[in-house]
Amino acid sequence: MLPPAARLLPLLLVIGIGGPVPSPRAPPQGCYVAEEAGERTFRCSQAGLSAVPTGIPNDTRKLFLDANQLASLPAGAFQHLPILEELDLSHNALAHLSGAAFQGLAGTLRHLDLSANQLASVPVEAFAGLQIQVNLSANPWRCDCALQEVLRQVRLVPGTGTGIVCGPGARPDLVGQEFLLLAGEEELCGTGRGGARRSTDVALLVTMGGWLTLVVAYLIHYVWQNRDENRRPLKRVPVLQVRSEDSSTLSTVV
Repeated sequence: MLPPAARLLPLLLVIGIGGPVPSPRAPPQGCYVAEEAGERTFRCSQAGLSAVPTGIPNDTRKLFLDANQLASLPAGAFQHLPILEELDLSHNALAHLSGAAFQGLAGTLRHLDLSANQLASVPVEAFAGLQIQVNLSANPWRCDCALQEVLRQVRLVPGTGTGIVCGPGARPDLVGQEFLLLAGEEELCGTGRGGARRSTDVALLVTMGGWLTLVVAYLIHYVWQNRDENRRPLKRVPVLQVRSEDSSTLSTVV
């Protein structure tokens, strides 16, 4: 006959007192965890994803979400990954990034790939505080002042600058041109050679306008002064009377 403790153990196993032990959430289909160069990597390339997947281990250092169908990134999309260093979002359909999409990654993220998406613009604050090297090539950029401000905050992956090309949303005369070349020639943010030249021209015009105003004011003053002088009555010349030595007749000397 089994002791009471031995009979109780099978019963506990059957009714599951205490609930089942939780198991790690399985990654989505097409995703897997790997160790690459000693770093935890989570790969979801070509997995048909339309949103950032759940179940990414929080000790992930490299995350590959390339070649999916992501159209936007919400605020805090990766804030649960405190040690993430590399993020690949290339070859998606990204057209919108929240200004807080990379919130929580300021101290860790080093490499970001946003190439081959549908980005026409990116909020300036999206990269605030990030010390990253980024690939922004192969997007239909609007090529405006906002993009120039974004590029001042990041470092481009070497060799990718030529791929930042103005798309259909840009000014018609800029479409198809490399933005980095235009930034030095066009007045996009009031800087660059074109902007400096226009600023100099404006300053010259303002100076010339000031001098012209002074000249006109002087001429008006001169005309009015002469007009007042012409209106004044002529002074009569005093008449002096002298007595001739040879006669007692008075002579008038003017």
